[in-house]
Formats: sequence, structure tokens, C-alpha cells
Amino acid sequence: MPYGNPIDRHPQHRRMPVAQAIGSKWLTLVEIEPLPNIVPTIGERVPIATTPNAPGHRVSDRITYADLTTVARENLPSIVRKIVVEKERVFVEFFNVAEPINIRLHSLELLPGVGKKTLMQILAERKKKPFESFEDIQKRVRINDPAKLIVDRIIKELQGGERYYLFVEPYPRNPDHRFLNYLRFLYERVGYRDPW
Repeated sequence: MPYGNPIDRHPQHRRMPVAQAIGSKWLTLVEIEPLPNIVPTIGERVPIATTPNAPGHRVSDRITYADLTTVARENLPSIVRKIVVEKERVFVEFFNVAEPINIRLHSLELLPGVGKKTLMQILAERKKKPFESFEDIQKRVRINDPAKLIVDRIIKELQGGERYYLFVEPYPRNPDHRFLNYLRFLYERVGYRDPW
């Protein structure tokens, strides 16, 4: 939004350029102040300043799914899919290491479309041999699009209102939300390093 967001709750964002973005590492929704004379395009990866004097766009605020514009909401699934596919090794590892949350519910069951029968197939197959790719999961468990299951779950977590959060830290925090923080565990497990 090169001229600001007229319906933003922050008066300063109504007058100055602002862009809505999702962090590629922790999947956090944010508003950023673009660098002067630079207009980020939809889906473009942009550098974020981590300190006041560092080069890059500045994060002005963390936002919720409800704060997203219509255009941002429409593009979010494709952007999240791009992130998931880019980090295929990380998310495939989730299928290999996901654990039960309690005696009645398994983490894998939080993925849309995974019920008890599919859960048992995944557990049996990963016991034989760890999954190596989304294609491997697709062949061995007959899930049409494993990446889509992850994307749909991430979108649900970004929208809020979930009891359990596998990947996205709930914002704002609520004592009823249980954040399982699988991303941190998966990044450490596969030795993932952000490209920049």
C-alpha cells in the first residue's frame, strides 16, 4: 500500500507506505515500512532490518489474520505454500517425528484430512523407513498433497481460534492456547539455516 492503509488502527500507518508480510522462518504476520522509493511486489522476499541501523525494511507491528487486507488474504495460501515447499525437508521431518499430544489426540491429526485411519498408515510407514520427501509421503500413504495439509494447518493457525498450535505462535497469547513449537524443534533436528 504505497500511500498507507486507510483503515489501519495506527494513525501513522494511514499516511505512510506500508506492506503486509509473513516471516519465512517463524511464519509471523507483520506490517513493514518499505524503504523509500521501493514498492515490494506480492510474493517478493525482502530483507528485514534486525537492528535500528541495519539495512532493510522495518517491521512496524505484528498483526493478526483479521488485520490483513483482502488482497493479502487471497495471496496468503500461495505464499505459505511457497515457504513450505522451499522448506520441504523441515516439514517432511514433521511427518517422521510428530508425537501424540495426549492419550486421545496425535499431532498429525491436527492436519486437515488426517483421521485415525490415515494416522495409522503414516505411523506404520514411518516405522518401516523415515519419509524423505512430500512425493515419498504421497506414494507410501496415498495422501494427494502432503504440502497442502501443512499449508492448510498453518493458515488455520494464522486465523486463530485453535486449541493447539503446531507451527505458528498464537497472537495474541491466550492461556487456553497450547503452543507446541514444532518449528524450533524441526529446525534444530534438520540443521536448518535461514538463507539470509
